[in-house]
Amino acid sequence: MTEAPDREAAVLDRIEAFRRRRPRFTDEIITLAHGAGGKASASLVEAVFAAAFANDALAPLADGAVLALPSGERIVLSTDSFVVKPLRFPGASIGDLAVNGTVNDLAVMGAQPIGLSAAFVIEEGFPVEELRAIVGDMAAAGAAAGVPVVTGDTKVVNRGAADGLFITTAGVGILPVGLALGAGLVRPGDAVLVSGTIADHGMAVMLARGDLAIEAPLESDCAPLNGLVASLLGAAPSTRWLRDPTRGGLGTVCNELARAANVAVVLDEARIPVDPAVSGACDLLGIDPLYVANEGKLVAVVAPDEADAALAALRAHPLGRWAALVGEVHDDPAGIVVLRTGFGGTRIVDMLVGDPLPRIC
Repeated sequence: MTEAPDREAAVLDRIEAFRRRRPRFTDEIITLAHGAGGKASASLVEAVFAAAFANDALAPLADGAVLALPSGERIVLSTDSFVVKPLRFPGASIGDLAVNGTVNDLAVMGAQPIGLSAAFVIEEGFPVEELRAIVGDMAAAGAAAGVPVVTGDTKVVNRGAADGLFITTAGVGILPVGLALGAGLVRPGDAVLVSGTIADHGMAVMLARGDLAIEAPLESDCAPLNGLVASLLGAAPSTRWLRDPTRGGLGTVCNELARAANVAVVLDEARIPVDPAVSGACDLLGIDPLYVANEGKLVAVVAPDEADAALAALRAHPLGRWAALVGEVHDDPAGIVVLRTGFGGTRIVDMLVGDPLPRIC
């Protein structure tokens, strides 16, 4: 008579033990895993950077910091570095990434991007024509997003010190009056949406390296999201939270949400859009597409009564035609991401461990 309750108690004990597995930083050296956007990245940021720079604007550890001006207006400041290898890959280049990556970080904060800075670290011997082409990509991406590069810096280092070219961009955006987004607004019953197929960028870059004998027609999804975000917020003004699932992919950003909001995120595997070619490449390499980076997709949590309108708005935009409602927010088990599998079962989706795809952005 006690077998079922005992089994249920054992499951709850395992969930509670899993919940207590917070990122800890005990490493003595930096590895590639610390740049993957998963557990190692989270522990490094929390233990080293957040601890040193502790302040109210940094505390949310979001894609940008909200700063109040003396006039009462609010701006969002964001910065990102790009070290992708190779510098050019199907669908984009490091130049496109450098612009769109920062534009997207501002956009998912709800800000309207108004300008970017760009800093270049160039290795001695780098071809000028290649640099000119990459800078041209940046100019074109900025024009497409309506966000110009307005200032910058250039440094040149010795051969072998920069692997060709590294780019850092920072951006400023204006936060509309009355707009509020954040994990603290998320509630049980909210809907979780993804704006399109996942894992396109990471797999396109992986195959472009030529280390694997795999040929597939994959292209990066690199694109500016500010227009798509504007469409979404117009249709669903009670949107709770936005994020672009870059390093660590959909699985990792959902874990960040679950922990920050102290809720459960329940995803439905059958609803998550994955391009068949991407899915096949992931299967061959033993990589879960939930953890692969995207550079032109967003994840949104919206109020349940606005879910249909939000989905319709996303699908009406060229960048959101494959948008899908992929899950919902529950109150329990708090801090956990659960995936309903195609076999009718469930499994816990942890944060990314290790770095299966280094230097994809």
